[in-house]
Amino acid sequence: MRLSELSRGVAATIRSVDDATQPDPIAGRLRELGFVAGEAVRIVARGPFGGDPLLVQIGSTQFALRRVEAARVNIETQAVAT
Repeated sequence: MRLSELSRGVAATIRSVDDATQPDPIAGRLRELGFVAGEAVRIVARGPFGGDPLLVQIGSTQFALRRVEAARVNIETQAVAT
């Protein structure tokens, strides 16, 4: 699943940041900012009408990402206990 598809408030873990092109400066910058495998991530808010930007939280830091940027982040959602 991609970070751009994650519902607001749902906990997830980053699996990878995928390069859209070679080299991909946006994917590289996301990795530098802390979007790395194993980090917990969640969507805090979305722009009007579910659009851009997405307010994304990793740890105590929040980032505003466009949907095309968030689509580079491959995530795994947390299992929900029943």
